[in-house]
Amino acid sequence: MADAIGEYPITLDEIDSLARRADTVINRLRERVFSPGTQKALDLTFNVRTAGEMVGRTEKAIRDAETDGRLPEPRKDPATGRRTGYSLAEVNRMREVFGTLPHRATGDPATVLAVQNFKGGVGKSTVVVHLAQYLALRGYRVCVIDCDSQGSTTSIFGLNPDVDVDEDEDTLYPYFRHGGPSTLHYALRATYWPGIAMIPANLGLYDAEYEFAARMLREQSFVLDRLRTGIGTISDQFDVILLDPPPALGMLSLSVLRAANALIIPAPPNNIDFGSTAHFLKMMGATLNELAEHGGERGYNFVKILATKMNDQKSAHQAIRRVMEAVFPNDLLQATLKDSAEIDNATANLMSVYEITGAATRTETHKRCRVYLDAVGREVETLIRKTWPSHHAALRKEGIL
Repeated sequence: MADAIGEYPITLDEIDSLARRADTVINRLRERVFSPGTQKALDLTFNVRTAGEMVGRTEKAIRDAETDGRLPEPRKDPATGRRTGYSLAEVNRMREVFGTLPHRATGDPATVLAVQNFKGGVGKSTVVVHLAQYLALRGYRVCVIDCDSQGSTTSIFGLNPDVDVDEDEDTLYPYFRHGGPSTLHYALRATYWPGIAMIPANLGLYDAEYEFAARMLREQSFVLDRLRTGIGTISDQFDVILLDPPPALGMLSLSVLRAANALIIPAPPNNIDFGSTAHFLKMMGATLNELAEHGGERGYNFVKILATKMNDQKSAHQAIRRVMEAVFPNDLLQATLKDSAEIDNATANLMSVYEITGAATRTETHKRCRVYLDAVGREVETLIRKTWPSHHAALRKEGIL
């Protein structure tokens, strides 16, 4: 016999009220970050020495190029006559002039890298955002595809999922619908970061799960490889395409596994999270084997586990990290993403550590965090470059291959 509704003090009306009040808190937080009528902008500038290091040329070479007209005259402070610094777009212009942009060759495959774990709270979006921005700082052409209806990555890239993103026009959802667009070009948006484009997400993307489920029985291979096909329509524009999937084993997550050609698995070194990661690996293996029977086997250029949220002050973290090193000697990234208040503080303001400027960048906390993030970025960048034959000669010269 069904329970009578009157027996329970908390009804659907109360649940709806909780949701509305929670929405009010989110709106207030977003109003603080997304001021009406404004757009997020990148405030980073680099002095001539740093620009030279980024470009791979001396300060003199840059000044000479400005003098002979190959580069535009630098912007200067009217009062002091000193350079005011170079933007990332201007640094990339220097790279073009000097031939040091690190783009893949036409014959090299674009890297489609998914940062995937079926458990939430493991640092997935943090890794996606900072990896995208690290690669952009290096001069790569990056696309971020937010496949998570929560839209966390979309928010950090300056878009309010509830206001700036239309589920019927701007997300992956139209592409997944019957009779939808034939390419993903419609959804690509430039971001305030030079070199980074994105396909955003919002709550409406969750409807794609139902769309997939409805079509799965009659169009199994089409559904499984729809995202992979879509990425193929835009991959010629990018060096690296980063996928941020939802933290659950659903149709979107399966599509991401099928679309990616490389995987990073974030795994915090604590018993609960690492246990979940172990289950994720089992589920992923079983799922991929099952999918292979229906849509063909799928392989990856590399699959690496990244220890995230590591706290060196916790002996349990150190112990589990040692176990990870022993069990995954060739599968664990050497770099570790440490637990950092700098990341938490930046995220609270819907920012990344890489876009913090001013006096805050001179603190020891910030400097340490940049070291961790740069180490992760460098290691992943090397893995990516190893998949590009055009980079092999340079990698041998650098002693990496």
